[in-house]
Amino acid sequence: MRMYDIIHKKREGFELSDEEIAFFVEGFTKGEIPDYQAAALCMAVFFRGMTGRETVKLTECMADSGDRMDLSRFGDLTADKHSTGGVGDKTTLIVAPIVASLGGKVAKMSGRGLGHTGGTVDKLESIPGFRTSLSPDEFLAQAERVGLAVIGQTGNLTPADKKLYALRDVTATVDAIPLITSSIMSKKLAAGSKNIVLDVKVGSGAFMKTPEQARVLARSMVDIGKSCGRNVNAVITNMDVPLGRAVGNSLEVAEAAEVLRTAKECDLLQVCRVLASHMVALFAGISPEEAEKRVREAISSGAAYAKMREWIAAQGGDVSYIDDTSLFPKTAYAIPFTSEYEGYIHSMDAELIGDASVVLGAGRASKEDVIDHAAGIILERKTGDRIKRGDVIMTLYTNRENAEESALEFCRKAVVFGKEKPEPEPLVYEVIS
Repeated sequence: MRMYDIIHKKREGFELSDEEIAFFVEGFTKGEIPDYQAAALCMAVFFRGMTGRETVKLTECMADSGDRMDLSRFGDLTADKHSTGGVGDKTTLIVAPIVASLGGKVAKMSGRGLGHTGGTVDKLESIPGFRTSLSPDEFLAQAERVGLAVIGQTGNLTPADKKLYALRDVTATVDAIPLITSSIMSKKLAAGSKNIVLDVKVGSGAFMKTPEQARVLARSMVDIGKSCGRNVNAVITNMDVPLGRAVGNSLEVAEAAEVLRTAKECDLLQVCRVLASHMVALFAGISPEEAEKRVREAISSGAAYAKMREWIAAQGGDVSYIDDTSLFPKTAYAIPFTSEYEGYIHSMDAELIGDASVVLGAGRASKEDVIDHAAGIILERKTGDRIKRGDVIMTLYTNRENAEESALEFCRKAVVFGKEKPEPEPLVYEVIS
């Protein structure tokens, strides 16, 4: 078998066999197939696509390219959530304790932020003492005891995906649906959970810019997950505006803690309830409506907040920072972004706000960058709010002396004003199952 023939076959629009896909994944992972041939195949897939069978096989081969997490001791109680990435997306910090408080086993590996989107691991590491690296035995023991453990992606999990994603990133083939699907779902399969809810973000701060694009990706991932023996739902959620009020690591942890402690109604809590309800419905075998009742009770009773505290403490985090979020370090500079207009905030570009947070130190422009856990943005006003001249729309937090002007420029571009109040957009577009 030759890689040249596989590339030529896909270029001509023909379906690859299981053996050809396995040959490619194994050879590329071992370094026997050079980057230029893998890049050529990715471009052929970009233009010619893949059938459902091809995508299933690619996903399974990538999942099998390294270690797999064995969560069989938990039976059907395992539940996982994956977000396609957004700005201010701290849903794992809220959803995971809710689900664990209702009997789910959330043994989850999360990533770091890169570019305008944040990462759960970075947020958790802003809590003094919190350990995002656990041995496999510690990880599983904590999931059994607490019902919840979240660590960084470690070990030899899906090495094929790591290599292929790095290549796609520099060859303009990231946004090929079969390649996105196999990348995400191979990691979910290797992570071991039986029940998976996918939070597919759509809008200015997301990779998918339209609901139609998000729907195609969501359906592909759900179909692949089911074909591989998992229970999968996809929730398409709005990322035209940052989720919640906080963008930045310790700022987002503080907001997540406040949401669970106070149960105050807000867009962030609404989205988290939907995601948690579908996770509970899958592992408990009940309707989403019944699951939502249990989720609301877990929040209102304080059980979810108690589970958050237990989880943070179990991984070495200082729980006093969760109980009193004012303990988190403050930045040297707090910069107001004020309105020069009177009327309504018509729209906010979440990606540009995320870019501003990177300038302030809250994110990474490259994988080697060191982030400032205290830096970030608090949105004082959001889309649909009425404003007057001089009103503070955002407060920018940074320790960088020279970040103000460039960060404010991103904010100016991000906010569009109008005389009329805009029609509200849905927080959740639809659920695909």
